[in-house]
Amino acid sequence: MSKLKFKDWAADIGVELSEHQLRQFDSYYQLLIEWNNKMNLTSITNEDEVYEKHFYDSITAAAAYDFKKPMNIIDIGAGAGFPSLPLKICFPHLKVVIVDSLKKRMTFLTELSKELGLQDAQFIHARAELLARNKHHRDSYDAALARAVAGMPTLTELCLPFVKKGGIFIALKGAGGPDEKNEADRACNILGGEWLNSVSLTLPAEKSVRSILKIEKIKSTPKAYPRKPGTPSKKPIM
Repeated sequence: MSKLKFKDWAADIGVELSEHQLRQFDSYYQLLIEWNNKMNLTSITNEDEVYEKHFYDSITAAAAYDFKKPMNIIDIGAGAGFPSLPLKICFPHLKVVIVDSLKKRMTFLTELSKELGLQDAQFIHARAELLARNKHHRDSYDAALARAVAGMPTLTELCLPFVKKGGIFIALKGAGGPDEKNEADRACNILGGEWLNSVSLTLPAEKSVRSILKIEKIKSTPKAYPRKPGTPSKKPIM
């Protein structure tokens, strides 16, 4: 049922999907399940649950930010491509870079991109802590995205260095989002950010709460950040 309602759900948050885009989502699901038999991409495999908890959940970012303008986005720890590839399907003009530390996921994402005919999608096998020190990526993106990767203080350290001044970091969180926002106040301040208004919504069928947290980059992140690999998660800025 979720698959049948997906187009209407998307429209409710301002995302209009064509038949071509709906076919891309169908292909996405088929490939996700096919590759999930080879590697652990997701524990959610039921079609309706994938459409609601992965596809729709990913594109809810559009309820909090305008992706209709041309922009470069980077997705940290995207796993099976969430949230950036569902957003890329909805907004084909986006230039997307996905960073993940697990190489076999890159193989899946590369094949997925080819099968869906996605342009301007790049997949980088790297640790975010190291890539953020690369001059071609630091302070370079209009938006950084993250979903279900780590706690907000850790995510802020991993993601905000990639964002240019005036850009935004968007974290897709669950019901605990407001608490995580409070926990990340110090990290937000130290790393050059300023909180914007968060957005709260409910998944249409499951009714679980989602929080979309947003940080605007107002000044450069100090050169000391992010710290060496593993440190942001072991010793988050609190």
